[in-house]
Amino acid sequence: MMTGSKREVKATRFGYSDALLELAKKHPEVVVLDADLSKSTTTKRFADEYPERFFNAGIAEQNMLGIAAGLSLTGKIPFVSTYGVFVAGRAYDQIRTTICYSKLNVKIGGAHGGISVGPDGATHQALEEISIMRSLPEMKLIVPCDFHETKKATLAAHAIPGPVYIRFGREPVPIITKEDTPFEFGKGAYFRRGKDVAIIACGPMVSEALDAADALHAKGIEATVINLHTVKPIDKEILIETAKITGAIVTAEEHQLMGGFGSAIAEVLVRSCPVPMEMVGVDDTFGESGTPEELMHQYHLTAKDILDKVDLVLKRKK
Repeated sequence: MMTGSKREVKATRFGYSDALLELAKKHPEVVVLDADLSKSTTTKRFADEYPERFFNAGIAEQNMLGIAAGLSLTGKIPFVSTYGVFVAGRAYDQIRTTICYSKLNVKIGGAHGGISVGPDGATHQALEEISIMRSLPEMKLIVPCDFHETKKATLAAHAIPGPVYIRFGREPVPIITKEDTPFEFGKGAYFRRGKDVAIIACGPMVSEALDAADALHAKGIEATVINLHTVKPIDKEILIETAKITGAIVTAEEHQLMGGFGSAIAEVLVRSCPVPMEMVGVDDTFGESGTPEELMHQYHLTAKDILDKVDLVLKRKK
């Protein structure tokens, strides 16, 4: 999917189902629900191994969240799985009022996040769910960067009390972490350190950020790259520390700019350490049909677009 990387690629959705299978072996309370999309979300793998612990709710997302809520009240830990655009949109009321308000222990796998769903077009491209989910009290939100991190995020979600939303995509994306790369919920990770500018990214945009940092290094500009996989609760300490060191921030997300990942970072820095900021993301528009690579260019989500924003923010840096 990514535009400039030469790294090995693998779809993050398989990290999600790998984790579910691992959890199921150790935790009999884990159950999985899907909305008739188990092949796409890859939860069919769980259904094949544990059919008595898998529930296909059909194309009825609101009902599926209600069922998950009930299961959680019996001591089960349900992982609800479907496309992010459907679960965050159609089942918003059930997530808000039934699950978050009651602090129920329901985990939500939001598949096909961003434009990775490609040819299926705007109706299936989830570009708003970060802003929707992070606005809900009690909800925790993780946007892992690759296959390995999606598996770790899903394993971590099991141990986190209350509702958790995990956002992952369809298309293969570069693998930039290893099986033993540390993952700590609620903490950002430095993937590269530099003093001139910081690029803070989540999801598949972390790979683009690393490519941009390589290009900057060739020009004598040293960039910090942060993988901020946990969007809520956000790691305020790493953001403030980085802003103080670099004095310039560029954020990168495969999501709408308004209310999204960049906005979450700006909310922290405007209160504690205001510095010049620029944001890479989808700018107030719906997606359209095309290959993921074409859409990355169309919506200015590439390493080159990050470089353009770095040029802008450095001009504003004091």
